[in-house]
Amino acid sequence: MSHLKKIVIVGGGSAGWICAAMLGHYFEKGFCEVELIESEEIGTIGVGESTIPPFLQLIRTLGIDEQDFIQKTQASFKLAIRFEDWRAKGETYYHPFGQIGGPVDVHEFYQCWLRAKANGHPSKLQDFAPATVMADTGRFMLPAKAQRTMIANANYALHIDAKLVAAYLRRFAEARNVKRTEGIVTDVATRADGGIEKVILRDGRAVAGDFFIDCSGFRSLLVGKTLNEPYRDWSDLLLCDRAIAVQTANVGAPHPYTLSQAQDFGWRWRIPLQHRSGNGYVFCSQYLSDDEAKAVLMRQVEGEVLIEPQVIPFKTGMRERLWVKNCVAIGLAGGFIEPLESTALHLIYKGMDYLLRFFPDMDADPTLAAEYNRRMTGDYEEIRDFIVLHYATTQRDDTPFWKACAAVELPESLKARIDLFQASGVLRDGVDDMFRAPSWQSVMEGMGIRPRRYQQLVDRVPYSAIEQLMDRSAPMLADFVRTLPTHEAFLRTHCPAEPVRKSA
Repeated sequence: MSHLKKIVIVGGGSAGWICAAMLGHYFEKGFCEVELIESEEIGTIGVGESTIPPFLQLIRTLGIDEQDFIQKTQASFKLAIRFEDWRAKGETYYHPFGQIGGPVDVHEFYQCWLRAKANGHPSKLQDFAPATVMADTGRFMLPAKAQRTMIANANYALHIDAKLVAAYLRRFAEARNVKRTEGIVTDVATRADGGIEKVILRDGRAVAGDFFIDCSGFRSLLVGKTLNEPYRDWSDLLLCDRAIAVQTANVGAPHPYTLSQAQDFGWRWRIPLQHRSGNGYVFCSQYLSDDEAKAVLMRQVEGEVLIEPQVIPFKTGMRERLWVKNCVAIGLAGGFIEPLESTALHLIYKGMDYLLRFFPDMDADPTLAAEYNRRMTGDYEEIRDFIVLHYATTQRDDTPFWKACAAVELPESLKARIDLFQASGVLRDGVDDMFRAPSWQSVMEGMGIRPRRYQQLVDRVPYSAIEQLMDRSAPMLADFVRTLPTHEAFLRTHCPAEPVRKSA
């Protein structure tokens, strides 16, 4: 066996520096040399500012102090996503993190709630989701600090400043012997077997390596442009193809959720950090021009505009294979689903996690690459299905865009999942650890998809016990949440962000 001696990462930003940080952490004792090439001249997308709970698992795995990370990245907490106007105008629902309710005997809470609804109980599913109740009232407490309470099973993620995160992880990686090279890659040399031998910079320097990680964004310089890996286009399933992003000063206290508000031709986000808010409009260019989208967004944002609105075109889909020869595409270089549900960063560290699990030697055994590609494709497709669920199950028909979304032919994998769920509330086991049963249940319920019946085994429990649980637990949860500090007060007390440095 011949170990890899050098790994080259092409591209910085969140993707490049997450990869570098993970490699630096595992190779700290000099197991393998890591070099990252990026250029200050090439801007990063920098709008992936909403995360999901597994991101914090990454931070903890790297041994990074969560409080320090929050303070240095101007982060705020995220308990849920608030969806407005998606199923129909005027309707709101939440997708919370963590559990909903607790098991009753051996039965899932959701099934017991379905039985209660069948008996006319007035409760809503989210009445029993601690993350939703906290998010909706602007309250926050770390669930780990509230064990043996009704919020112990909640979970959370972060709203972050993407550029500050890249800078933080760069410092982390460089302290662990990752070498950063400033430069723009203009050419790529391949080996006799078709793999990549070296990249050539604009000033003539060449950087050779045994294995390459393509973090070059939508340009996909290595896997796409050099290795010519085809792109699987999902724009027939997900119609949005552009976004306008802008930063504004905060107005009022930052809310502990990501706002996702449906618009006439797409949807708008609002992500509050400690020092500012990120805003954007994701839309379909078939129905709306950039200028029109910009005007719609600017009419709705709150607070002083801090930067000029940025136009970000994208194409939903992924490369047929992410690992080709001796190169892996991670982040936008490999694929993009769309910003809804904040999955972009998740797929970056999931890609690196799998790479470390199937880590190659100099021979880059194609069996490892095949399994990597199978697992990553499964993750991408499952996330794609989850995102399509939000659009295709809408009841809106007030604009051509929403009519087109409702007319999308569902992937067979999603159709089967919905059919199984509607039969009796059963969910097919997924391959990804991100969207578990409470996520699917919340979005299904929010979009008006409810099982035709509950599982009959729940009838083993006396209905009076289920009714008593429903009657008692929702008010108790609401009462307890009212005793918690506000999100703003928690941030100010426990992890106030460092003062923002103004550039000269």
